[in-house]
Amino acid sequence: MKTSQEKSIEHLKHDVLHNTGKSIQEKFDRVIKLVKVLRSECPWDRKQTPASLSHLLLEESYELIHAIDENDDRELKKELGDLFLHVAFQVLMAEESGKFTFSEVFDSLCDKLISRHPHVFGETVADNEKEVLKNWESLKLQEKGRRSLLDGVPKAMSELLRAYRVQKKVAGVGFDWTSDESVLDKLLEEIGELRTAVTKEEKEAEFGDILFTIVNYSRFIGANPEDSLRKSTNKFMKRFMAVEELISKSGRSWQDHTAEELDALWEQVKKKL
Repeated sequence: MKTSQEKSIEHLKHDVLHNTGKSIQEKFDRVIKLVKVLRSECPWDRKQTPASLSHLLLEESYELIHAIDENDDRELKKELGDLFLHVAFQVLMAEESGKFTFSEVFDSLCDKLISRHPHVFGETVADNEKEVLKNWESLKLQEKGRRSLLDGVPKAMSELLRAYRVQKKVAGVGFDWTSDESVLDKLLEEIGELRTAVTKEEKEAEFGDILFTIVNYSRFIGANPEDSLRKSTNKFMKRFMAVEELISKSGRSWQDHTAEELDALWEQVKKKL
């Protein structure tokens, strides 16, 4: 005889398979039921923890960004679903251990957004984006009792994006360069210091300063350094693969081409891509 839990799972499986729902609420409920079935019936899903899924959550985020970069709406729809699946898994695992529920997650989100938008839901005046961001950071400090403006910057971020986040935070309180030209002057200064560096440690330190300064410059031209680098990397990859195709058609190997010939092929490709 089946236990009450087994009967409950069988009922959930039936709903997942046959009750697709029409409303947003019904479709949301179907996803939650599906995750509950997987947690109960699938050995792999059952053994997962919040920590074990964290790297996969990061991968899904990158795949979502890739779909956005490629302007691929079909893939974007799929990747948004994958990302929501991870959110559902994390919340349901928290529910299983009695930490918090979906209801609490949604309440927390709404409370936070209302609190941090006093210019929308209150009497505070913010006429531009700069004032909005300044209020946002001030409210975050008050809410979480942080001692520093930089508390809470995620250490798991890519260092390029982490530097960008740190710089934006300090710039919000006026600790910033006065112009993009002053940042470029600093960049030239750092390059000069790299030229005179002797030891590996000195060179590494100066190289880090150059990267940090370049990130600063990106803010002044309104560019996100992570996005800029990703676009340049993608562009390089497309051009390199085009060169590969030309070499393949030539019937000669890479080693058969001189450096000058490879440069000529690169320039040929650059005119098209």
